[in-house]
Amino acid sequence: MKPLILLCLCCLISPVKGADNLLLVSIDGLRWQEVFQGYQDDVIDLESFKQAKSALEKQFGAANPTERRQKLMSFLWNVIAKNGVLIGNRELGSNMHVTNDYWFSYPGYNELLTGKADPNINSNQAINNPNVTILEWLNKQSSYKDKVAAFGSWDVFPAIVNRDRSKVPINAGFESAKWPELSDKAKWLNELQKDIPSPWHNVRLDAFTVGFTEEYILAHQPKVIYVALGETDDFAHQGNYPEYLRGANRSDQFIKTLWELLQSIEQYKDNTNLVITVDHGRGDSAASWQHHASPVAVKGYLNGLSQYKNGIAGADQIWLAAMGPDIKKLGEMRNTADFTLSQVAATTLRLLDLDPHYFSKGITEPLAITREE
Repeated sequence: MKPLILLCLCCLISPVKGADNLLLVSIDGLRWQEVFQGYQDDVIDLESFKQAKSALEKQFGAANPTERRQKLMSFLWNVIAKNGVLIGNRELGSNMHVTNDYWFSYPGYNELLTGKADPNINSNQAINNPNVTILEWLNKQSSYKDKVAAFGSWDVFPAIVNRDRSKVPINAGFESAKWPELSDKAKWLNELQKDIPSPWHNVRLDAFTVGFTEEYILAHQPKVIYVALGETDDFAHQGNYPEYLRGANRSDQFIKTLWELLQSIEQYKDNTNLVITVDHGRGDSAASWQHHASPVAVKGYLNGLSQYKNGIAGADQIWLAAMGPDIKKLGEMRNTADFTLSQVAATTLRLLDLDPHYFSKGITEPLAITREE
C-alpha cells in the first residue's frame, strides 16, 4: 500500500502544464516611466509640447499617476495587472535591465530571443543573425514544426530571426502577406499598406503588423506567435512625445485585440500565455527621453549621440508584463531581484513546458513567475 500511496502523492504534487500556446509581444523602446506612471510632467511641460498639452491632458490626464497609467494602457492595468504580473517599476524597487553592452534594438532583440547578449551584434544593420533564436529552435522541434510565426513593424526582423536559415514564417517591414489561400481581409491589407504612407522608411504602422497577425492566426493557428510593435520607438526618435504616448496607447489596445481574438478560438481559449516586454529603455529625463544608447554605443554605432559621453542614463532599464494559465498572479512586483531581458527566452520555453537548457546550455535562467501547482 505504501508504494501506491507515494505514487498518488507524487502525481498530486507534480507540476501541472496549463497552456500549449504562447503570444510574445515586444513594444520597441517604451519606457517603464510611462508604463507605470502615465505621461511624465517634465516632458509634457516642455515648450515644444505647449500646444499639444491640453489635448494630451484630456486624453490621458488624471488626478494621480495610478489613474494616468490606467488611461494610457487600460488593458495592461485593468486585465493583466489583476491576472498576472508586472516587473520593472523602479519606484517600488522592482528592477529589470538589458545585459547587452549597447542599449539599442538589434542587440536587444537578439538578447530577448536567444537568452544571452552577443557583443558581436553591435549595429542595427540587417545582417542575418548568426545566433539561433528560440523561434528557430522551436520551429525545428516536431511539436512546433510549422507552428511558429513572427510579425514585425521594423524591416530588420527577417534578419534578426534569420529567415533564410530558420525557415520561420515572418512578415515584417512593408512586406505583403504571401501565405497560401489569403483571406479577403489579408488581400485588402496588402493593398492598403501600399496606399498608406508610413512616417518612416523602414518601419510600417503597427496596425498592419497586427492585422496580418490576426489573419495568419485565423488561417494557420500557430502555437507560438511573436509580434514586434515599433511605433513608440520611432515617434520618440522624432521627439514627438504626443504620438509616442498615443503609440503606447495603441499598443495596449492592439494587444487587447489579439488576446480577445485568441480567447475566441477554441485552441487558444484559456490555453495561451502572454508575455510583453521591450528591447531597451530610453533616457530618464526631459532632455534625453527620446534617445537610447550605452557608453560603448555612443563611441561607435551611435556616435551621433557622442555628446552623451557616458551614454543615455536609463536606456538599459526595461519592464515586463505576463498573464496566462502558467503565470503566477503576483500583480505589480515590489523589491525584487534585478531581473534581465536575457531571462525572457528561458521563461517562454518554461511556459511551453520545455527545458531551456535543451535549447542552450548557456541560457540565462527563467524569471520566477511561472506557476507550478
